[in-house]
Amino acid sequence: MKYYIQGEKVNLNKPKVAGILNLTEDSFFDGGCYDTEKKALLQVEKLISEGADFLDIGGQSTRPGSKFITADEELKRVIPIIKIIKKEYPKIKLSIDTFWSKVANESVQEGVCMINDVSGGTLDPQMLPTIGRLKVPYVLMHMRGTPQTMNQYTKYENLVENVVQYFEEKINEAKNFGIENLFLDPGFGFSKTLEQNYELLNQLNQLKKFNLPIYIGISRKKMIYETLNISVDEALVGTSALHLYALLQGANVLRVHDVKEAKQMINLAKQIKSN
Repeated sequence: MKYYIQGEKVNLNKPKVAGILNLTEDSFFDGGCYDTEKKALLQVEKLISEGADFLDIGGQSTRPGSKFITADEELKRVIPIIKIIKKEYPKIKLSIDTFWSKVANESVQEGVCMINDVSGGTLDPQMLPTIGRLKVPYVLMHMRGTPQTMNQYTKYENLVENVVQYFEEKINEAKNFGIENLFLDPGFGFSKTLEQNYELLNQLNQLKKFNLPIYIGISRKKMIYETLNISVDEALVGTSALHLYALLQGANVLRVHDVKEAKQMINLAKQIKSN
């Protein structure tokens, strides 16, 4: 499975790691931690030194109950940091975590090479046409409702079948806009109960039918720390365990706060699969 990202052929049969850089005030784990250019660059240096293949930059929190900020507000948060990163680390591949087409467009103009959209194009009707025009890889995530309302939409006739059907429809829609380089994110923690998250994880390999890379975002989420009755700060071991399981189920990209440990899980999964 090979994709061209920023003009470079990337072999996704060897799983990759996307290091998270949150420029938000209220993200569930590290909101407000990187609110200056110096702090943000120190985190970028750490993520890259630990082996991140991509950096996923977010300027808007999508945790349950979070409040939307406008595209213009989001741009004020992310564009200055994107410019600095591209100057200091020109070879690192950047993605932008946004559901606004304006943010996607302006970020790509500054060197971002991938769009990660939690809404699958539902929150901004111009997103899919914009991605089709920009010709960049697009992370298509499953979510019902919005981050403010998604906890009201957790009733499914059959969770896994409904997620698969959603991707069938959205993949066709994306292709109609000329979008070819798709990643599928099942949306752990988005419009799903704790138990449903594990049901979906346990059947993650059902998404392999699409022959598209699977993008996983479970790092330090509630499904881990609530299950173990610990704090989010203590959730690294649980995160690593679920990362290993996801890799064995066919995950191609891990979106993580802790790059070093994720890379270790990739090496362990490779060893397991080779025997």
